[in-house]
Amino acid sequence: MLSPTLPDTDDVALRVRGLVTGFGDQLLHKGLDLDVRRGEVLGLVGGSGSGKSVLMRAIIGLQPVRAGQISILGHDALNADASAQRALRRQWGVMFQDGALFSGLTVAENIQVPMREFLDLPDPVMAALAAARLRQVGLPAEAGAKFPSELSGGMRKRAGLARALALDPPLLFLDEPTAGLDPISAAAFDNLVRLLADTLGLTLFLITHDLDTLMAICDRVAVLGEGRVLACGTVDELRGFDHPWVQQYFGGPRGRAAIGKTA
Repeated sequence: MLSPTLPDTDDVALRVRGLVTGFGDQLLHKGLDLDVRRGEVLGLVGGSGSGKSVLMRAIIGLQPVRAGQISILGHDALNADASAQRALRRQWGVMFQDGALFSGLTVAENIQVPMREFLDLPDPVMAALAAARLRQVGLPAEAGAKFPSELSGGMRKRAGLARALALDPPLLFLDEPTAGLDPISAAAFDNLVRLLADTLGLTLFLITHDLDTLMAICDRVAVLGEGRVLACGTVDELRGFDHPWVQQYFGGPRGRAAIGKTA
């Protein structure tokens, strides 16, 4: 099914309807609709400037919305009062590009930031939880005492993922998680994300340009362009979608190479 929306009978974790965003007189999203099923890994692709990161930021409340509706885990994310919005923010974790860690905090302290915002726990308990998150993402215990500048790019990505998982949320937003990584590190990160999604039952909204990531871990892929979701479906379904950008993206040399790896 290439539609960006799902039947009302589907168990939907994220539902966007009629979303309008923009900057000044320029509209970026023009009545965008999109659904993400509970427990699926949805990849979001689109050309540069199509508004992928802005869409994610609008969904999590970091970008003003001019019109539309956003429902997250059955709750109205735009019209809830402050208390309800705070409770809802506990239900998701976000990994921004390159981890977006606080440079003046250690890795362990970075992981504890969401805990300090939303929980009232003794420091030793938070330290133990941070250590558990480090193990969960495959980082050694000694990484917790390091500062982000002392980590490799791949380790910073994993530290950012550990922070996103700090509150054990059912929903994760990942923005270009493998950008800047070498192919081996990117593949290892893809495998980690897919393993966590499967074992923890997570719902993932994942922005990426990486065709290998789409093939390795995404259940469906949404294509953003012209201010809306052009199509949403499996990679095989999208390969047959009649749109110039979609055909070029999935049918170009890199697309054929990525698809050939899984053939």
